[in-house]
Amino acid sequence: MELSAKEGMGGGYSLTLLKSFSVWTLTLLVCWLVVGFPIVVLMATVGVLATVTLQSVLPMSAVLLVAGSLIGGNLIAVLVGAGVLTLRGIHPQEVRWLGWLHGQASPSHQARFAACPLTCSLVQ
Repeated sequence: MELSAKEGMGGGYSLTLLKSFSVWTLTLLVCWLVVGFPIVVLMATVGVLATVTLQSVLPMSAVLLVAGSLIGGNLIAVLVGAGVLTLRGIHPQEVRWLGWLHGQASPSHQARFAACPLTCSLVQ
């Protein structure tokens, strides 16, 4: 029943899938660059060592081969991750830690500063 309901939506469902895939791709790419920065540095180090090692065997294309495989591997990992999340039906709006993505405000609590006991009565 659910499959027939999804097929009946036609272009709207395809647009939703495309939008979800695009948002997941952007989100995973940003998370990979920000959170995975130490891993990226480690991959760059291994890439340089691999380039130096391959330079004796493939003098013209060692850098291109290593850089292409590292960048291509990262892009494929992000795209496969976004595809899996999209096909499983996990939409970015349903993920709690992506509140910034769909306009949720920050948690509703008031900031307390060290000087507040002295100055809060003046503001109120």
